[in-house]
Amino acid sequence: MRILIVTDAWSPQVNGVVRTLNAVIAELRRKGHDVRTINPDGRRTWPMPFYSEISLTRISVRQMLKEIAAISPDVIHIATEGPLGWVARRACLREGLKFTTGFHTRFAEYAAARIPLPGILQLGWAVLRRFHAPSQAVMVPTRSIGHELDRRNFTNVKVWTRGVDRAVFKTYSRDHLDFPRPILLYAGRLAVEKGIDDFMRLKSPGSKVLVGDGPERQRLEKHYPGAHFLGFRHAEDYARTLASADVMVFPSRTDTFGLVMLEAMACGTPVAAYDAPSPLDVVDHNVTGCIADTLEDAVEQASHLDRESVREGSMHYSWETCAAMFESWLVPCGLGRNHLPNPGASEHFVHLR
Repeated sequence: MRILIVTDAWSPQVNGVVRTLNAVIAELRRKGHDVRTINPDGRRTWPMPFYSEISLTRISVRQMLKEIAAISPDVIHIATEGPLGWVARRACLREGLKFTTGFHTRFAEYAAARIPLPGILQLGWAVLRRFHAPSQAVMVPTRSIGHELDRRNFTNVKVWTRGVDRAVFKTYSRDHLDFPRPILLYAGRLAVEKGIDDFMRLKSPGSKVLVGDGPERQRLEKHYPGAHFLGFRHAEDYARTLASADVMVFPSRTDTFGLVMLEAMACGTPVAAYDAPSPLDVVDHNVTGCIADTLEDAVEQASHLDRESVREGSMHYSWETCAAMFESWLVPCGLGRNHLPNPGASEHFVHLR
């Protein structure tokens, strides 16, 4: 198939959505699919409010239709609910093209955490529900998130799990970090919705290490001078950092998956997390990590787990399986490549059908 993925999240952004899309695209291409993207690369962009590290871009519906026609896809997947995603949605609806969507981020909760006004949470969910309503398959990373969307009256919800690159995330010698043990590690964006203050307030001996960056870094460094802020780490350097930790602490209650948990587990590092959606689906309690009402209890229990059992317990996740699930939910968009109109033939873009 020729697969078109429209996404506002793209390199050089560093987040789970970008890592997921890059990994899935590579796997789909390995299987012989022709995968194209419409993304912010090479376009005029502006920083996303509250997320300056994320660049947003916008094009007209006419330009989107021209780009879709030039690609002539068999299927269309709109990965994000950003400006490109909304324009692609509008273009597809205008031309009667079918598409699928991805639900990666709980933007309603993120907005409510930053704009503490009455009704923001409900408004956020209403906007998300409207965005995904025409989708032939709303792909969510876990069953818990799927059940939540079902309760919120989303339709066509399908589970699309995640994977891990086992050539990179594996057991290593545990000498990559030279801090007093036990080493408790957080990895991810340093943002208000991630619950990082809960991690920092843990009454635990040893060292607290944070991998990642974000808008909260300056405040966190000021309030918690004893912690170690490493910034972003990549590839094997990142994997060795995960492997050197004694416990990966995942304090978020709002993530839809938490790819960092899976990456840590693949390195043999157990996860400590709240009893919340995402950890409930990703962590096998008392095998690959521990889930509890408090992080203190979760860390205490996780620190006693066998690291080889942690690694083995993560083995059923793979990017091959992830790509196969993604492929299975795609639907023909209705634009036959043998009937491709010429987007440059007229000043006004001709009807795609």
